Amino acid sequence: MDPEMTVTSTLESRVESVDVAEEAVRRFTLEAGFDESDQYFIGLAAREILINAVKHGNGFDRNKKVAVRMSKDAVSLTIDVSDEGNGFQLEEVPDARAPENWEKRSGRGLAIALAIMDEFRVEKNSPRGTHIRMMKRIKKG
Repeated sequence: MDPEMTVTSTLESRVESVDVAEEAVRRFTLEAGFDESDQYFIGLAAREILINAVKHGNGFDRNKKVAVRMSKDAVSLTIDVSDEGNGFQLEEVPDARAPENWEKRSGRGLAIALAIMDEFRVEKNSPRGTHIRMMKRIKKG
């Protein structure tokens, strides 16, 4: 893979689109030089965030899209995911790791992505939607 590379795509708000995008993320991580374990886990983190964008962000509304941008430079791989939903605040989502939330289903995907990626940021899109940026550092050596 080139030292710097970017791939963008627009997904329909369907689970099948998430399957295709997860596979694209895994191919991108392979080309970026990540080992098999990292490929799997980065793909898993992307899948969880993409599912959230399709389900919670866009509500499976086929008129709304999810934008995905993967980029790599000499230092890191970055995945940006944007939906067209109402947006959310990360601090408002129950922490799935807290004992009082173990029985709850919400927040698990975010907890998985936060645990896997080195950096994770949630921003409100204007005029609507959510933008999530996840970054994984490239191991030297």
